[in-house]
Amino acid sequence: MRVLVAEDERMLADTLAAGLRRFSMAVDVVYDGDSAVERLGVNRYDVAVLDRDLPGRSGDDVCRLITSSGAGTRVLMLTAAVGIRDRVEGLGLGADDYLTKPFAFAELVARLQALSRRSAPALPPVLEQDGIVLDITRHTAARDGLTLSLSPKEFAVLHVLMRAGGRVVSAEDLLEQAWDEHADPFTNAVRVTIMTLRRKLGDPPLIHTVPRIGYRLGS
Repeated sequence: MRVLVAEDERMLADTLAAGLRRFSMAVDVVYDGDSAVERLGVNRYDVAVLDRDLPGRSGDDVCRLITSSGAGTRVLMLTAAVGIRDRVEGLGLGADDYLTKPFAFAELVARLQALSRRSAPALPPVLEQDGIVLDITRHTAARDGLTLSLSPKEFAVLHVLMRAGGRVVSAEDLLEQAWDEHADPFTNAVRVTIMTLRRKLGDPPLIHTVPRIGYRLGS
């Protein structure tokens, strides 16, 4: 899942990003509405976490832009306001969900995962293929009943490959979906992560390289 966090409280924004990355999410962070609009024009996000009271363009304006764009990005609004009227207004702008501050981090993660599953086509919270079981909600993976100890990035790459359903995924697409905007497009991070993931998955090999195209998961 690729997430944009737009929050002007820098410590909160950075803390949220660090926590979400531990759940294998690719997270970009901005601290004002104008920067949020800029990022949304460059990258495709599954979910945007927007503070309503952003400096520059407000979170409300950014939400309207996302809704009108038709890009399919889900919106989770954050606010310190706790009144029902405020929540109704936020949802009326096109937000998919609403969370008031302070909130439990576990609830934020659960809501983001739920929003991601609502994207089209909807995906189940547990993916299964060739003996691999990937539980997105619990953030666990197993092959043939044996638990796999995966790093957040390995989990994210495996998630992308399983979502593809046996189709070839290019290194560029893996980089875009499993890494954030600070990833070097010329890095060998994808190749290294694929190599370690293959080793952890064991035999018989399930990740296959398609020369000059990308990678495919399947027996």
